[in-house]
Amino acid sequence: MISNLFYFLEDAVAQKVVFGVAVIGFISGVVGVFSFLRKKTLVADAISHAVLPGVCVGFLFAGTKDPVILMTAAVVVGWLSVWMIDLVVRTTKLKEDAAIAIVSTFFFAIGSVLLSYISKSENAEQTGLKNFLFGNAATMTDLDVNVFVVVSLVILLVVVLFFKQFKLFCFDEAFSKVIGLPVKSIEFLLSTLTVLTVAIGIQAVGVVLMSALLIAPASAARYWTNKLSLMLVIAGFFGLFSGVFGVVVSTFKEAMPTGPWIVTILFLFTILTLLFAPKKGWFSIKKLNDFNKFKIMEENLLKVFYQYLEEGKEELEVMDILEKRPVDTSDLETVLSRLQKKGLLHKKDQSYQLTINGNVEAMRIVRSHRLWELYLTQRMKFKDDHIHGSAETIEHLITPEIELELLKELDFPKEDPHNKTIPYDSRS
Repeated sequence: MISNLFYFLEDAVAQKVVFGVAVIGFISGVVGVFSFLRKKTLVADAISHAVLPGVCVGFLFAGTKDPVILMTAAVVVGWLSVWMIDLVVRTTKLKEDAAIAIVSTFFFAIGSVLLSYISKSENAEQTGLKNFLFGNAATMTDLDVNVFVVVSLVILLVVVLFFKQFKLFCFDEAFSKVIGLPVKSIEFLLSTLTVLTVAIGIQAVGVVLMSALLIAPASAARYWTNKLSLMLVIAGFFGLFSGVFGVVVSTFKEAMPTGPWIVTILFLFTILTLLFAPKKGWFSIKKLNDFNKFKIMEENLLKVFYQYLEEGKEELEVMDILEKRPVDTSDLETVLSRLQKKGLLHKKDQSYQLTINGNVEAMRIVRSHRLWELYLTQRMKFKDDHIHGSAETIEHLITPEIELELLKELDFPKEDPHNKTIPYDSRS
C-alpha cells in the first residue's frame, strides 16, 4: 500500500492521471449541483447510460479511441437522449420518470449490443473499450487528460459567466420567465453542460456509475450550506477528493475498476455528511430535537409547579407532578435534575420547590399560555373550550418580543378567558 502511494507521488504519468480524475470529479460535483436543484437527477442518470452507444459509434467511425471523437459522439448521443425524453413527455401521457426509464434502458441496450459487436472485431484498438462500463483511470492517456481538462475549464467558465442566470432559473423558473430571461436557452445550456460532464467522466467512472459522481457530491454539499456559490465549491471538492482517493485505492490490486471505488468513497463522504453535518446532520438534528424535547418538558413542569402554587401547595413530590402531567418517570428524573442544575428548582428530601428564579420562569410560561388563550378568544373569536391545545403548543414559542406585543394588543389584561389570574413579575 505504501509503495502505491510513493508511486503516485513520484511517477509523472500517475500524477497526470490523478490530476485528470481530480478535474473530472470537481467539475462533476459543480455541474451536478444544478441537476440536483432542478430535480433532474434521473435525467443525469439517463444521459450517463445513453452515452455508451455514442462511445461505440465514435469508435466505429474513427477506428481508434480518439478522445475528441469519442467525446463528440457521446455528446451527440447524450443530447439525443435528452431530446427523446422531452419528446416522449410532450407527445404521450407518460410521466417523466417513465420516459427516462424507457429512453435510458433503450440506449444502454443499444450500447451493450455495439460493445459486444466491437469486442468480437479484429480491431486491436478496441482493447480496453469495456472499461467505459465501470471506468478505469489507468487507461487514460496524456491526450485524454488534456482534452478533459480543456473541456472542464470551458464548463467552469460557462458556470461562472452565467452563474446569476443559472441560480435564478434553478430556484424560480416562473420568475425567470416573467423578467424575460431566455429560459429555454438556459435549460439548453445546463443540459449541454451535463452531457459534456458525463462525456468526459465516463472513462474514469464508467457509464453505470457516472450519475453518482454528478448527484452524490451535490446531495452531500446541500447539508453543509444554504448558499449556492459555497455549495458549488463544496460539491466540487467532494467530487475531487473522491476521485483522487478512488484512483489511489483502485491501484492496490490489479484489474480493479476505478469507478466503483470512486463511488464507494463518495458514498462514505455522503454518509459522514448525513451523520455529522452541522445543523442538518443526523446527530445535529437529534441534538436539537432532544434540546427542544427537554425544553418543553422543563417548561411544562414549571407550569405544573405554578399551578400547584396557585392552589396553595409549594412543595411537590414526584406523584404530585405525575397527577397533573403524566410523563415517563426516567424523563421526569432527567428534567428535575436539569431544573436543579439551572437553579430553578430546590430539592428538599423527596420533595421539590420553585426557587425565586424558578418562580419567575414559571410565571412567564403561565403568562404566555393565558395571554395566548385570551388573544384567541378576543381577537380570533375562538370558543373557550377550543383554545387550550393551541396555547399548550404556542406557549413554548412566544418570545419576550411577542409577549410584549400581546400585552399591548390586549391592554395588559388581568385574567384569562377562564377567569384565572395572569401573573406578572413584580420586579419588571
